[in-house]
Amino acid sequence: MELLLASRNPHKTKEFRELLCAAFNVIDLNLFAEVRMPEETAETFEGNAILKAATVSKDRQLQDRHLLVIADDSGLAVDALGGAPGIYSARYAGENANDAENVEKLLRELRARNVAAEKRSAHFRCVIALAQSGKVLGTFAGAVEGCIVDLPRGRNGFGYDPVFQPNGFGQTFAEMPPESKNKISHRAKAITALHEALREIGN
Repeated sequence: MELLLASRNPHKTKEFRELLCAAFNVIDLNLFAEVRMPEETAETFEGNAILKAATVSKDRQLQDRHLLVIADDSGLAVDALGGAPGIYSARYAGENANDAENVEKLLRELRARNVAAEKRSAHFRCVIALAQSGKVLGTFAGAVEGCIVDLPRGRNGFGYDPVFQPNGFGQTFAEMPPESKNKISHRAKAITALHEALREIGN
């Protein structure tokens, strides 16, 4: 089954491919330069995922191919920061901020508030929307609890992975091998639910 991921982020595409395995051919918008992504104007992860999947799936190129479109919106919520960065995770340090700049701002905000290590609880949340020809076929969510460490550790993953340590583990997501992270991550949990729905569609 061919799935179009409404993203041009190669790290995200790689993770989806690893999690969905060989049963699905995951392609992304790098193959469709003319297709435009909508602005993420919703106030929730679910709203933004639906907005992206539904809008992209309406594109004439994709409708002609009857492609199933998936889109995710995910982010980090830090309790001591009132749930920030939340839906603004990808652009926490500004619209064109990179991962390192976002992580730096997060740590700076925690230091400015003198948040102790035991008070740095946080969670990652992911919502995936599935759409075809503008119709939303379902949404699927997952979350993982953890804490924010003092300094970035590890070279795997992307985003806030170097500073997020899941509960029950001594490594950050960026220190874990991808196969370990992919067993417990927020995206893995959401994709497991998506996988079940796709199997029913395939049948």
